[in-house]
Amino acid sequence: MTHDSVPHSAVDVKLDGHSVEIPPERRSLGGICAYLEAMALRQERILCSLIVDGEPINLTHPPIALKSFANIEAETMGLNEVPVQLIRAALQQTVFVREQVQSAVELVLINEGQQAQELWWNLSLVLKEPLLTLSLLPEGICGPTNGQASLMQLRKWQLQQLGEIIQDVNNASDWENASMLSDALEMRVLPWLEKLEASLELWQETILASVHSRRRAA
Repeated sequence: MTHDSVPHSAVDVKLDGHSVEIPPERRSLGGICAYLEAMALRQERILCSLIVDGEPINLTHPPIALKSFANIEAETMGLNEVPVQLIRAALQQTVFVREQVQSAVELVLINEGQQAQELWWNLSLVLKEPLLTLSLLPEGICGPTNGQASLMQLRKWQLQQLGEIIQDVNNASDWENASMLSDALEMRVLPWLEKLEASLELWQETILASVHSRRRAA
């Protein structure tokens, strides 16, 4: 990262709510992030959240254009918390995609023809992102299957279902009447995303309750 340097005294850095003294040579955002990551790893934890001046930062794609900053708040997680974070990330992705689809329901009516199709095609590429995030979950996160479908099988069913939905919307987008595409987005895509969001919220609550229970037992 090649962020412009800032005076060390001008930056307030906190890690998990505690103030951190940053070495004077670590004045760029990249240098500070690397320092915080090293601190987390020494405690067998992982840097999972970074907020700069109140704005969340994507740790995998940090903004290279950021030139000045005054406050950094970072959070870490233990390895046993990774599944919860993955579910939380998938939930955030689902909410974001759902909002995009809701906007597209009206936008395709305004931008008829090729523009409406392009809008849908671009949107169809991001629908799978929550499922890709969930694919990183360990197979045993839900415990023994007890005759129920395995997590891998559920992933396959979700992908198959999404593929069928996308194909239905593709067919609707071929019609000259843009209302066909709008209706398909509203009747096929939105309900699927809403159901996925509800499932992820329940899943997150269940796993968090299990984590808290183990902590009390320890």
